[in-house]
Amino acid sequence: MKFRPLKNVRLPRSYYNLISFIGSAIAAISFFMIGYLFIVGFFFEESNSYLGLFTYIILPVFFVFGLILIPIGMIIDRRRSKKRKKEYLKKNWPVLDFNQAKYRNAFTIFGIGTLFFLFLTGLGSYEAFHYTESVKFCGTLCHEVMKPEYTAYQNSPHAKVACVECHVGSGASWYLRSKLSGLRQVYAVVTDNFSRPIETPLKNLRPAQETCEQCHWPQKFYARQLRHEKHFLTDSLNTEWNISLQMKIGPSHSAYGLAEGIHWHINPDVKIEYIPKREKRNKIPWVKYTNLATGEEIIYSDTLKPLKQNKIAEAIPREMDCMDCHNRPSHHYFTPDEFIDHALTTNEISNNLPFIKKITMELFKDPYNHTDTAMITIENYIKDFYKNEYPEMYETRKTDIDKAILTIKDQFNLNIFPEMGVSWDKYSDHIGHKTYDGCFRCHDDNHVSESGRTISKDCNSCHTIVFEGFKEQESYAALNDFLEFQHPVDIKDAWKTGKCTECHRYLY
Repeated sequence: MKFRPLKNVRLPRSYYNLISFIGSAIAAISFFMIGYLFIVGFFFEESNSYLGLFTYIILPVFFVFGLILIPIGMIIDRRRSKKRKKEYLKKNWPVLDFNQAKYRNAFTIFGIGTLFFLFLTGLGSYEAFHYTESVKFCGTLCHEVMKPEYTAYQNSPHAKVACVECHVGSGASWYLRSKLSGLRQVYAVVTDNFSRPIETPLKNLRPAQETCEQCHWPQKFYARQLRHEKHFLTDSLNTEWNISLQMKIGPSHSAYGLAEGIHWHINPDVKIEYIPKREKRNKIPWVKYTNLATGEEIIYSDTLKPLKQNKIAEAIPREMDCMDCHNRPSHHYFTPDEFIDHALTTNEISNNLPFIKKITMELFKDPYNHTDTAMITIENYIKDFYKNEYPEMYETRKTDIDKAILTIKDQFNLNIFPEMGVSWDKYSDHIGHKTYDGCFRCHDDNHVSESGRTISKDCNSCHTIVFEGFKEQESYAALNDFLEFQHPVDIKDAWKTGKCTECHRYLY
């Protein structure tokens, strides 16, 4: 199909064909759409996350595709012309005669267009790089998949740290790895072939020394830190119980560096290796300690459930780093016990509503299949309880009850995502030892070496109690002294002989 050349613009005749015209149209439309969306994104910062996807990735592909169609159409048209006229050139390369206006016009347009295209390519590549590194791209593009992680991240201590700072880090090699991995993940999302919830721990995660330690400088950890906690019992009064712990995150004096305290585990003169029972790393039956300065080695084995020798021989021990304890630094899902205590502390839920802690805990004993179902159940369950058990209070304190319902729903939406199968129950947090084994994976008095040395379960190894007790009845420790833990509910010495998780893990 042939088109008459325009009188005012003289280009090679081969340009005037349907394929080249279609390519020009695609390129032109894509170019103007890119410009329009760029302006929209510039003036409206809170624009949809898909805007960047189209502006810097999808539309540029169509733009380039349109430009490629133009020379393809010209080549095809030239070959058709030769075939019709049976003119076969002896030379393989076309002759460019700049004495002819059509060749000068073509060269000028091509030259200016190339320079403009290179400029746009550089600008677009820069913007595409930053867009694919942005929190919005990571957190909202694949909405269903990343909703739990993005929600938890926004309410974490690292909410001002970009996702890529931890998941990718600096350097071209890890950037390339992340993008290749991203292609596989995009395919999984498009085909709806991804696990619910997302499996952890992540395989081939970049070493913490190359990410975490860019901000958290191990040699400059704080010596000690006080941690204050408020808890509420499940009785009718929601009785308040307080505790303050001196956390031995570092040494007794900063001059000792990493020679003491919890972060002794990552002392550069010490190497801790372990073999987990499964990929989840919730059970650790084998631990190896190596003193790099002296060469001393000690192997500890779980005496209750030891790892078989053939499994030890086959396994590749993992060297302990930050992520073995801080495994949920930005994506922690609070347990009902935690988020209801927080709400009672801040009075988002009135702490003098009878049994409000207890009935909230009961609401989360069984998992929900859908968020809408959970919202209806929460509202009906709490209202029915007060209607039946405290009818007068239901009438007089309806505002407080409605506020409690709204807060519990909000906390549900921040920590539980039925559609993705995500909750505190699916992702163990290895910090602490109350709801998850955490520290007690190794520190349980059951890991013993051949010489009889034990990985101690002594509470005072990691923290000391300086303040504890019911509200206005607390006990205080003297300076440089500590209190023995007193369980708020009388369970005798059961807390000493067993793990906290034996009760607290199954409260829900």
